[in-house]
Amino acid sequence: MTTTSKLCAALLAGVFAMATTASFAQTADPAPMTHADKKAAKKQDEANKDAPVAQAKADKKKTESQSEANEAAADANLKNAKKAQ
Repeated sequence: MTTTSKLCAALLAGVFAMATTASFAQTADPAPMTHADKKAAKKQDEANKDAPVAQAKADKKKTESQSEANEAAADANLKNAKKAQ
């Protein structure tokens, strides 16, 4: 058996071993949820519900800040234009 053949055989053996492990991992029954797991899942669910509201508030504040900055820039431009007359 050549070195290349040995390497290919070893590679294939590794692939089959990983495939068997992955197959078992997918079909294994999950462990029953503990009280801590349930509590963590509940907190995660609450956080997932609160996240869109927090994001909307942040977006609104960002938009307002940008609007205020644009207004300040427009005022500065107006003052500069008046000074230039």
